[in-house]
Amino acid sequence: MTARKKASSEDSVARVTEITSSSTKSFDDAVRRGVARAHKTLDQVKGAWIQSYKVEIEKGEIVEYRVNMKVTFVLRD
Repeated sequence: MTARKKASSEDSVARVTEITSSSTKSFDDAVRRGVARAHKTLDQVKGAWIQSYKVEIEKGEIVEYRVNMKVTFVLRD
């Protein structure tokens, strides 16, 4: 069995996709849900940049936390 060399940034090509995630608990939970969902769908998720935060309000109370994020993942050969 041969060892595969670890890919460096010079050896790979990445793509960025934008997603929105929400939670009724917190911004942190919304981010975690978004990253978990991206990881379930995309291979080799390497990072996320939180572009914006938003809350939904009803009757003066926060009912939902939303984040818009850009997720970076490495493309397969």
